[in-house]
Amino acid sequence: MKFGVTLLPTSYESFRQHVRLAESVGFDYIGVADSQSLFRELIVSLTVAAMDTNRVHLGPSVTNPLTRHPAVLASAVASLNELSGGRAFLGIGTGDSAILNLGLRPSRLATLREYIGALRSFMSGEPAEYRGREGHVSWSSEPVPIMMSAEGPRTLRIAGEIADRAMIHTGLTPEILEDTVAHVRAGEWHAGKPLGDTEIWAFAKCNISDDHDAAIDEIKMALAASAHHAFRFTLEGKHVPEELHEAMMAIQGEYVPAEHEQVGDTRNAAITDEFGVTDYLADRFAVAGTPEECRAKVSQIQGSGADVLQITAISHDPGDIIRRFGEDVISHLS
Repeated sequence: MKFGVTLLPTSYESFRQHVRLAESVGFDYIGVADSQSLFRELIVSLTVAAMDTNRVHLGPSVTNPLTRHPAVLASAVASLNELSGGRAFLGIGTGDSAILNLGLRPSRLATLREYIGALRSFMSGEPAEYRGREGHVSWSSEPVPIMMSAEGPRTLRIAGEIADRAMIHTGLTPEILEDTVAHVRAGEWHAGKPLGDTEIWAFAKCNISDDHDAAIDEIKMALAASAHHAFRFTLEGKHVPEELHEAMMAIQGEYVPAEHEQVGDTRNAAITDEFGVTDYLADRFAVAGTPEECRAKVSQIQGSGADVLQITAISHDPGDIIRRFGEDVISHLS
């Protein structure tokens, strides 16, 4: 299994330190979140990362179909791929904090499907129609791998149909991972793709500390973000115990998009305790705790069919998560 880290650029001084550190401690991929209202610009950040690294692959993890026209995004990522010597990838989903902070709703799956089709054509240098109008990126000729973020059964199957990679944000327990991978494979079968052709990227909130409770406490806002995103449309087919349905629905109403993934004493950091779901969400969505606990969880994920584990580094000291994950997990399991 390979390893990636998603970063939220809050300053370029710290971001450059973090991308260099991630490469040095053994990460294979660096993703940058796209949330223009909260973090530094995605493409600028990826350009900085490309120029400060030599080996890791880089890309949005993830962007959305609403804030960037597919020709604009295709041109940007093709440029990144050229600049980085072929190290780019492109992650995309229906939209989260980037669009919620603009008062928009996530895109429909039909829109996402059309968008990804247009992206493939544009990056191949071919003209394509998008929303009834033809466009092109005539200079581009080398498509990069497209990764689709997916949670529900229908979205997972579509990812298996049309994406090169599926970033799954459904949960990290063996039963959930097994069901998740099965939905992706069903999409491959429906599209006539070879089974196993779509890479499985498991997405995890992460923190490592010598104290288990301290590790969880610092990322409660990230656990709330996972619940808000993964369960926002429906709980059907998402393996949430019935006794927790009310709490998960309540989080949808209480979550504050303007505080998305913000460290500190925020409303989002308080709601998982308030509704009594912190431990459940940590077990389901996080690799967090002592180094020994994190290694055990990663080994479990590795045995459940994931090709890549993509963690987040969100805390008062993201560099510490990157360093400790490299030294305490990657070096032991690679």
